[in-house]
Amino acid sequence: MSAGGSSDPRVQRQVHQQAGVAPSGPGGGTLFTEPVLVVNQKAKLIELTNEYKVMDQQGNQLGSVVQVGQSALKKILRFVASLDQYMTHKLEIRDAHGQPQLLLTRPRKIFKSRVLVQRPDGSPVGEIVQQNMIGKINFAINAGGQQVGAIKAENWRAWNFAIVDHADNEVARITKTWEGLAKTMFTTADNYVLQIHYQLPEPLLSLVVATALTVDTALKQDARGLG
Repeated sequence: MSAGGSSDPRVQRQVHQQAGVAPSGPGGGTLFTEPVLVVNQKAKLIELTNEYKVMDQQGNQLGSVVQVGQSALKKILRFVASLDQYMTHKLEIRDAHGQPQLLLTRPRKIFKSRVLVQRPDGSPVGEIVQQNMIGKINFAINAGGQQVGAIKAENWRAWNFAIVDHADNEVARITKTWEGLAKTMFTTADNYVLQIHYQLPEPLLSLVVATALTVDTALKQDARGLG
């Protein structure tokens, strides 16, 4: 069951009106069984730690994503300089009870991003690897040494993404939604809606869920003026 019992009209508006996702039947109430996931970054005036709420399409909280392993020095460097891309980032995807479900690691990068996805016990799930730097950004979704899917930006600013399987069939879609201008002038908080078109097999399912949370970490951290 999901953590919250009441619906949130703001989240429903975000899903149906802003993201254009048609209402669908209820899922299984977990991060890996819902057809729609809503990912809302908790807005902070000065972003020193990334933190996200993950909800279903009704606004019930299913889990969270929390940045872990940040030292005080790292937080200071993030504040005084745009050094995010040169730092290693670690994120935990947690369920509604706070238990880790997936671990994401983005090693420090110079040009192209790479995100490693692991189970809580450290066993590998796969990785998400940036393929290009110019034009529409694409990522490969790899598992077991093979490409099992891809993430394709729909424009050069990389706001909306199609996720395809190994046969290039669209299996999911990420849509960025927008808050009012006054709310976003002093923060880079991001809100996304992930729509999964049908139940996916593992490890693709875990990698698609991780992808919706990785897009911001992989791209936006060093493209704040563009994103």
